[in-house]
Amino acid sequence: MDELQTLRDELKLLRADFDAMATKARKADDYIEICNLQAAYGYYVDKGRWDDAADLFAPDATLELAGRGVYVGQERVRAYLHHLPPYDRGVLYNHMQLQPVIHIDSTTGTAKGRWRSFMMVGALGAEARWGEATYENQYKRVDGKWRIALLHGYMNIYTDYEQGWHKGGVKLLRSIDGLQPDLPPTMEYEAYPEPVIAPYHYDKV
Repeated sequence: MDELQTLRDELKLLRADFDAMATKARKADDYIEICNLQAAYGYYVDKGRWDDAADLFAPDATLELAGRGVYVGQERVRAYLHHLPPYDRGVLYNHMQLQPVIHIDSTTGTAKGRWRSFMMVGALGAEARWGEATYENQYKRVDGKWRIALLHGYMNIYTDYEQGWHKGGVKLLRSIDGLQPDLPPTMEYEAYPEPVIAPYHYDKV
């Protein structure tokens, strides 16, 4: 009888270990999928693939960039993206997605992530600029796939390449011609040389 109880206890421990490993494996898979999702967004934006970028958002997603107000819903996100410069000869629009800090709730299918976006933006013979922003994003599973639920880019610095940041930055563009936001900005701020600290979704890692 004691031997049977010992086997039951060992089986119970094995099941607990298996469940713990399965939970860790699911979270690891979710982490990879979210990183790929955000990186894909950056690559699509680089090349002006606005519809592909918009398809990465949830149907009820929101987008807020550089203090220009909030756009609500995937189709409004799509409309916003289509108002950005088209990719063509002499256009540079690189948006690198770096330094992720991601917290995932695999059970509910939700996650939050903080990213740094490094930008090289310009047009041949017209302008060349550096940019850097902090993203505080939210994600959720939609029909089994991770999608961007909230994308909020806080622009930290935008400056002319030839002048450099020691001479100051370019004022943020507060609106998009021909497209009004659905909601006002959630935070009023100005970029460098003013200090900008995007709110953290976490206190400690």
